[in-house]
Amino acid sequence: MLSLDVKISEIIVKHALSERPNEACGLFAADLGTTDVHTFFPMRNTAESNFIYQLDPKEMIEVEAKADELGVQIIGVMHSHTHTEAYPSPTDVRDAAHFDPFGSWHYIIVSLESDEPVIRSFRIVDETIIEEEVTIN
Repeated sequence: MLSLDVKISEIIVKHALSERPNEACGLFAADLGTTDVHTFFPMRNTAESNFIYQLDPKEMIEVEAKADELGVQIIGVMHSHTHTEAYPSPTDVRDAAHFDPFGSWHYIIVSLESDEPVIRSFRIVDETIIEEEVTIN
């Protein structure tokens, strides 16, 4: 289960909406050993695409340094789907297999397909997609 602070969920959705027509992306963090997300780092989609996202490696290093400074742990990546449901695409699954081969990260997807954004989260292990419950507190 992934727990999002209500303020963080609002920031994530706002970031997704602000990047349209492109996919938005960012990293999120929690205290060590928890899945209670209280920090979000909006990032630039270097692909500048409405079909894929790419994190800037330099910006990612800066975000990781900031997380260390705050004493929090990056536990996953968020991105939006501008025209499809909040479910990992084949590209998302392939990228997860290369970037996170042990399946330790959480993958938040925000769908902007409908008027009301939808937030879902997944674990991706060996190309197997496992949806996890998301609670907003």
